[in-house]
Amino acid sequence: MTNTESTTSGSSCCCRCLPSGASLGFIVLRLWLAVRALLTALEKFSGTAKKELTDQFGAIGEVESKVYGLSHYHGMAPSLEEGLRAEPLMPGWMLTAYGYALGPILIILGIALLLGVATRLTLFLMGLVYVSLTVGMILLGGQNEILGTSMLGVHVIMIALALKWVEHDRWCLCKKC
Repeated sequence: MTNTESTTSGSSCCCRCLPSGASLGFIVLRLWLAVRALLTALEKFSGTAKKELTDQFGAIGEVESKVYGLSHYHGMAPSLEEGLRAEPLMPGWMLTAYGYALGPILIILGIALLLGVATRLTLFLMGLVYVSLTVGMILLGGQNEILGTSMLGVHVIMIALALKWVEHDRWCLCKKC
């Protein structure tokens, strides 16, 4: 066997061992969507805390730092919530319920998608969350509508693509769902 023959047969063996491009593409898309949902949800638990610092000369100053905790939870940014509360199509009780539920829903969906639990159903529910966020952006109007709905539209397209490719999911905990 010549040197080129062994190299050729070795590389074809390696290619046969790898999953298909569609499987690899799906896992990358699934991971991106899961990380996006998780980090978006975790940021809803962020806030700032002031800390007093003393330097070597005894001068006292305050420094703000980012912290995470349940006490900092905000389902929506205060400016967005204020704008939506002024909207007659959005009842206040619904907005309050949505604000409380949004972070935990994104965490649950992000973890489920990351682990591959009921991937098809998880992707569908995530798509519905992004559609609901789009409704809010449309109601706000102006620059928020243009930028927000465009960004959310890209997310919905990615979810639709993932739903199309879900049959190529090789790394999941529940293949029946």
